[in-house]
Amino acid sequence: MMTYKGYSANIEVDSEAEILFGRVLDINDVVTFKAQTIEEASEEFQKSIDDYLEFCQVLGQEPDRLSN
Repeated sequence: MMTYKGYSANIEVDSEAEILFGRVLDINDVVTFKAQTIEEASEEFQKSIDDYLEFCQVLGQEPDRLSN
């Protein structure tokens, strides 16, 4: 599991495609990323969160966080 800016992601291995596939867990929206290495997965996860937060800001909306 990875965390960044209060968000977390789960990483899975797709052995057929030979990639790592991740999904952000803390939001209702679907945000995914893929990578070849753990280091790249971490970078892509952080980019995905930054892009998501920027997109929400452009729309003038709060991120759609899951309710606890």
